[in-house]
Amino acid sequence: MVENDVGVLAGISGLFSGKSYNLDSLTVGITEDKTVSRMTISLTSDDKTFEQIKKQLNRSVEVIQVVDYTDIAVHMKELMFIRITDCSDRDVDEIFKISNAFHVSVIDCSPTMVLIESVQTENRNNDLIGLLEKCCANRIEIVRGGSVAIETLSIAER
Repeated sequence: MVENDVGVLAGISGLFSGKSYNLDSLTVGITEDKTVSRMTISLTSDDKTFEQIKKQLNRSVEVIQVVDYTDIAVHMKELMFIRITDCSDRDVDEIFKISNAFHVSVIDCSPTMVLIESVQTENRNNDLIGLLEKCCANRIEIVRGGSVAIETLSIAER
């Protein structure tokens, strides 16, 4: 959780680039309190580096709270759009079958193009891309947003 102020995103991302830490994804959105934004930062690092990152974030004046979801049961999803071009009738049929199997939405289509919206886990989105690439290679455009996460409510999932 960070202050919703001009320059906060630049400051946080500058912290990562200044130390040469690589982010897998960074998603920011306003919360129910308009003065606070939630940043969901996904990264891959060793334990020592990860501890350094958390300490540096906690030292930042604009950071209100750092929550480490590493060992917490969470619901985590990412938004992804996939546009497939130059589709034949057979391609369109196959794309609709794949979309149904993955429980994703075809949100727009023309006779030769299909636009899919997927709100899934990162791994599930990767699986969807892999399957679509098999039938529609070199005709796919992918737009991915970063993941967002929230702690689960169910005690059974903890």
